[in-house]
Amino acid sequence: MSLVAEEFACFNGESAMEVDDTEEGEEDPFLAFVEYARSVLSPDDEDGGGDGGGDLDSKAEVSRPGWSWIAARILKTCIAYSSGVTAGILLSELSQAWSEQHRFGAPKKRPEIVNQLKKKHRRSKLPNTVTIDSVHEKNFITLSSVLEAVIVDIFVLPGTNIYMLTLGDFWSSNTIDLFMHRRYYELVDPSNEILKKGREIFLTGCYLRTAREGSGYPRLLPTEYLDQDDDAMLIAARFCSDSFSSVSLQQAQNGISYSLYARIESIGPLEAKGSFCNVQRKQVTLVDNEDKRLKFLLWGEQVLLANLLSVGSMLALDQPYITSSNDIAVETDSEICLEYGSATQLYLVPFVQHEEQVYISSSSSQIRHQGSRLSLTALTPTPRVSQVSLPCDSLGSIDFSSYPFRSFITDLTDKMTGFSLYGIVTDIHCERSAKKVIFYLGIEDTSGSILAKLHFVSSWYIHYKSSQILSIDKNVKSHFMVIDWLSSVHLRSLGRLSPGHSVFISGLSSNTSKKNRLEVSWFENQPGSSFINLSCLPALLNSSCLHKLSRLSDLSTEASCTYICRVRLDQVSQCHVNTDFAHSSCGRPAKLTPSGNLECSFCQCSCDSEVVRTLFLKIPVADETAKIFGWCSGPTAAEMLQISPDEFFELPEDEQFMYPSSLENECFVVALVNSKQPGYGRGHCIDLEDDAVSWEITRAQNVNNVG
Repeated sequence: MSLVAEEFACFNGESAMEVDDTEEGEEDPFLAFVEYARSVLSPDDEDGGGDGGGDLDSKAEVSRPGWSWIAARILKTCIAYSSGVTAGILLSELSQAWSEQHRFGAPKKRPEIVNQLKKKHRRSKLPNTVTIDSVHEKNFITLSSVLEAVIVDIFVLPGTNIYMLTLGDFWSSNTIDLFMHRRYYELVDPSNEILKKGREIFLTGCYLRTAREGSGYPRLLPTEYLDQDDDAMLIAARFCSDSFSSVSLQQAQNGISYSLYARIESIGPLEAKGSFCNVQRKQVTLVDNEDKRLKFLLWGEQVLLANLLSVGSMLALDQPYITSSNDIAVETDSEICLEYGSATQLYLVPFVQHEEQVYISSSSSQIRHQGSRLSLTALTPTPRVSQVSLPCDSLGSIDFSSYPFRSFITDLTDKMTGFSLYGIVTDIHCERSAKKVIFYLGIEDTSGSILAKLHFVSSWYIHYKSSQILSIDKNVKSHFMVIDWLSSVHLRSLGRLSPGHSVFISGLSSNTSKKNRLEVSWFENQPGSSFINLSCLPALLNSSCLHKLSRLSDLSTEASCTYICRVRLDQVSQCHVNTDFAHSSCGRPAKLTPSGNLECSFCQCSCDSEVVRTLFLKIPVADETAKIFGWCSGPTAAEMLQISPDEFFELPEDEQFMYPSSLENECFVVALVNSKQPGYGRGHCIDLEDDAVSWEITRAQNVNNVG
């Protein structure tokens, strides 16, 4: 923290610009601050590797934050501090978050049995994993948290028949005791020797009995949601005789039990369906060694078990409950499904995380080589080349969530996961579909463009009609690809997007389609996923460390950034105000169709019962250097007019006409983006076809006595 205290006091725009020598970094203060924060948090690791030419130390990689982690944390802090942030706030939050995540300075005096296992431990943490140290520190654990623990000791509470497990983990110096659930007592039996010292187990759904005065120390209460990380001998002896093809529903109903062993192919999203609409359900797709597939279903509180599972791991199920797929309305090729029954026990053989070398250079676009998939001849000659080791999953996808540098569109290749993109929106519109909610979002950065295909979850209540899918020009030679995005993100956030806005997306993955086209996907419910519209962040206007004030004469239609300017309303007699109905879900205008129904111009859906009144404004703004026309809608228009849509609508017509004159010379700090795109203006109740009106005011804040 002392380093942060010294560094943030001297931060200013000039010092930030020195960190990033790329052209975009010089134009974008946000990018400059991200680079500055990197230099503060890891001053010895700037530019990715010493004096050049050598490999980056793999151990050093995990001790420094990646570009994406810093960018996402800065933006989340801006959301939390909506009134604005300072460099000090941001750097303090970053330092504290990084320290908590990696436990800097924590004593490393683990039990010896844990240290011995740690030498062979190559598996990465599950997404919801918490450490025993953090449980002791916070004296709290959530039900969805995962403990990846090692059994240090097994004992019986004196005077009782209650079994206790003393647990440690690979990241903590502390241990913690667990009251063992009685359904696992037979596993402790010395004749079985399944649960024994040195065995790895995975726990979720844990309650913590906190320490009180005179009552000792915290202990974990019994949980039935436990996986055992087991060995090959147990698997061979117990689970290799049965296969999916041998499972019979009739035999299961006659009392025959099965022990099955399979690979976890996928873990579906949380859902509620049919007559069980009040019960949560998760589907896990399993594949056995005969390439047969079955669904393993988790219901209600059982969905917590999914926190213990990971794609690519092997799962052994002892005595699963067998049910008919027709009875529970599951779409599957098999007549049966597996469920977690009262006698079911799970044994997990986690996927061992492999690593792959990714070569980077000191140029603005670092990724040039991934393992054996690309030739080294593809490297652009550069005086400094290095490499980092990144984890690789069972399908060969490389995890870029901890990649130290920013990823550019031109860097994207097949089988990348966890990467982020920062760029400018070039287009956004909806495709009508009978079963899906699909949006297309064009994004570009300095290296290329992408067309993002956004799929919203099927549980949306909005229904769509079919239409022709947008085609992609195969002759385009620029870096152009499709993003397949499944998301339940709120439609209003998407509705605020317009061409020219700056967006940050993390948690993306890429793969090559059957048509040999690179596709990128984003799942909102995946760990590390976020989607943030920087241009509409309320904190941006009051965070001088993330922007620099520009004059209106500095605005350039060629630049791709969000300008922050101090302006006054000038010649408001030329302004145009309109009130109309907007779709409450997204904030976009609702049009009256020939049939007399209201239809959202953005979502392309009927919205008769889901409309609110909103304002649309076109108004001249000026400073001492220039005057421009800007346009805005919704909350921003209401802020500039200093009146709500309903209040303005209730004014008599002559007062509506005269009202803007009362705002002459009112001063604002505004965020401006260049929104002029071919054909843009459709769906807005403002004529934007005039070339003079190409600037959208995405945010506005009234200020007093600004000259």
